[in-house]
Amino acid sequence: MKRRAVAVGWLILLSSSAFAGPAVDDAKAHFQAIAAGDLNRITDAYADHARLNWVGGPLNGTYDGLQSIRAVWEKFVKAQGPLKLTVDKVEESANPQGATVTANVEFQGKQAIKVRYVLTYREGRLVSETWQIDPHLSVVGY
Repeated sequence: MKRRAVAVGWLILLSSSAFAGPAVDDAKAHFQAIAAGDLNRITDAYADHARLNWVGGPLNGTYDGLQSIRAVWEKFVKAQGPLKLTVDKVEESANPQGATVTANVEFQGKQAIKVRYVLTYREGRLVSETWQIDPHLSVVGY
């Protein structure tokens, strides 16, 4: 009986750590950098071979490699300026090969930009990012 209680305790501990892992912290820092318009902090997270899929809006397209991704973020930061950030429904799925974080994010500036986010990390670097504009997205925030 005592072994079972210890095993259950370990399972609870291990499963709870999956809810707020390092990739969640990295994703939140990424969202904050975007809201602040801090181009260096935005692009520091990416691996050299990263891909950004921007779905919807004037920057719609696929951007491969750090140079291309930095150029699109330069356009965004220049057009938007600092933004208010609201983040909701952050979830992480992880295994030894990498982690994926999904979230509903709203950037509020000249207008509300509601984004369904999917970020994939490998070896602690952002390798894939999907920025899906969704005007009907529910973002309650925390």
